[in-house]
Amino acid sequence: MVNTYKNSTDIELVQKVTKNGDQEAFGELYDRHCSRVYNKCITFTNSAYEAEDLTHDVFLKAFLKLSSFKQNSSFYTWLYSITYNSCIDYSRKRSSDSQDITLAANEVERDEAKAYYEKTEDELLQIKVGYLKKVLADLESPDKMILLMKYQDDMSITDIQDVFGVSESAVKMRLLRARERALTIYKRLTKNP
Repeated sequence: MVNTYKNSTDIELVQKVTKNGDQEAFGELYDRHCSRVYNKCITFTNSAYEAEDLTHDVFLKAFLKLSSFKQNSSFYTWLYSITYNSCIDYSRKRSSDSQDITLAANEVERDEAKAYYEKTEDELLQIKVGYLKKVLADLESPDKMILLMKYQDDMSITDIQDVFGVSESAVKMRLLRARERALTIYKRLTKNP
């Protein structure tokens, strides 16, 4: 069977699904993005079986919400937002003492904030690979997700803004706080007794 959608863009596929209910077009979207969504899910579940279930849930939600995709960002950024929210929901359900995450941004002078921001980023990038998995395992889900978005998926601040629906400064503050918490965990793990 010839794949008639192979050369279609994600946007064209979305239009075919929303206008005509074309399930083959959605199947192509699934095939294109399934492994990336699964890889995000497995970092939260640490279980192939649960990651598969979560991946299917993400695509079911995406299918049901596809008409709300406004094309303000790429399809994958929109899908990543659903993936992120599903992973957070999963983590909250697993953790009985999980709290809603609220990040308060303190007003700091721009130059000081930028220097500190870059310093924490440099320190984070110097964590040895052996410790990185341990640090990620100890991080809360929102911190882990935003760090993976920035450093593993190489998403821009703008793309992360689209996922969270917050301002640029809020994204930068969340990244800063996540790096600080990651560095604290790293320093605790490498402390000599």
